[in-house]
Amino acid sequence: MSSSRAVTFFAAPPAPSHAVESRYAWLRLAVSLLLMTVGGVGMYSAGVVLPAIQSEFGLARGTASLPYTLTMIGFGVGGVLMGRLADRFGVMVPVAIGGAALGAGFILAGLAPGLWTFCLAQGLLMGLLGTSATFAPLVSDTSQWFDRRRGTALAICMSGNYVAGAIWPPVMQHFIDASGWRQTYVGIGVFCLATILPLAWFLRPRPPAAAAPSAAAGSDAPSTSRPMGLSPAVAQGLLCVAGVACCVAMAMPQVHIVAYCTDLGFGAARGAEMLAIMLGMGVVSRLVSGWISDRIGGLRTLLLGSVLQGIALLSFLPFNGLVPLYLVSAMFGLFQGGIVPSYALIVRQHFSPAEAGARVGTVLMATLFGMALGGWMSGAVFDLTGSYRAAFLNGIAWNALNLSIVLFLLHRVHRMARA
Repeated sequence: MSSSRAVTFFAAPPAPSHAVESRYAWLRLAVSLLLMTVGGVGMYSAGVVLPAIQSEFGLARGTASLPYTLTMIGFGVGGVLMGRLADRFGVMVPVAIGGAALGAGFILAGLAPGLWTFCLAQGLLMGLLGTSATFAPLVSDTSQWFDRRRGTALAICMSGNYVAGAIWPPVMQHFIDASGWRQTYVGIGVFCLATILPLAWFLRPRPPAAAAPSAAAGSDAPSTSRPMGLSPAVAQGLLCVAGVACCVAMAMPQVHIVAYCTDLGFGAARGAEMLAIMLGMGVVSRLVSGWISDRIGGLRTLLLGSVLQGIALLSFLPFNGLVPLYLVSAMFGLFQGGIVPSYALIVRQHFSPAEAGARVGTVLMATLFGMALGGWMSGAVFDLTGSYRAAFLNGIAWNALNLSIVLFLLHRVHRMARA
């Protein structure tokens, strides 16, 4: 079969009914949401299993955080690679590859004799080739099927990442307590193979012609030649630094809440419940932020999320009781859930649509690198200080860096508007 025929087979052109914001577009969004929910297990599994891995392999907290870090690095790099693959063959191909890799990765990790085999399965199969295929490519694909409601559609799609966080940690913890982490990992691998591969077929049609950048009332004015009054490279570089900074801060509670609760004597199950509440509230936050971003634009939505995330991180410092931690975890999820989708919308509003796939993938890679760095850094700070207080303060400082970059970019946009 020739390469051109292969491309046609894997990525059939859309039927006439497959138009922007058509019924099919909304059905496709629902499938993308489901795929991201299932595939998101690869992102959260390492955090849930962290105490068990630390105990079984006899590791320090920082070393036990390494599988999560490698998963997130692979997740970020894989998003760019899978995005390019989707640009050429359609999103169905990377999603199918991701389903196979996730299944193999969980099974291999469940059988791992030591830390490095476990890290290889997490970083390469589950991160680089697995979960990455059910994140950035689906986000980029969704942005091309909507125009007037693009912010809302992106928020719905990316809510799958938080729905996964709300569902998977307590489910995993239940089966870990009942059957052990190894059997749990093997079972998840089989589940991924059985669900992701069939769902990928629904994504076979290619998107319609790329819609123009959103220009909803009150949104940031699109500027593709000089985004935010800067060269494209500088503008994207600043967005990447901002993405790293906000997600270093975001990773502190998300990665370490289970271990934090274990250290406080509440048990891993309570920590998994707090993580589920945190990410469940993140779903609400993402949906509300998507609605807001369609009206005020991506940059202003990012500013709002950055301010609120800083407030939530500060709230962890004075409280270490069980009930207050449940409440602060819910508040943290409600405040920070709309941050990452804002980056995808900013790219679509300020950069050329022809570059959307690569630029969205690159900026999302930066946010995932920030999650990876934050997960490891928080564990390392804990090992140095013996307390999570310094780790929370470190996250607050990184959040302040994100806030300063967003304020600078908004200043540039306002200055362009006045010119």
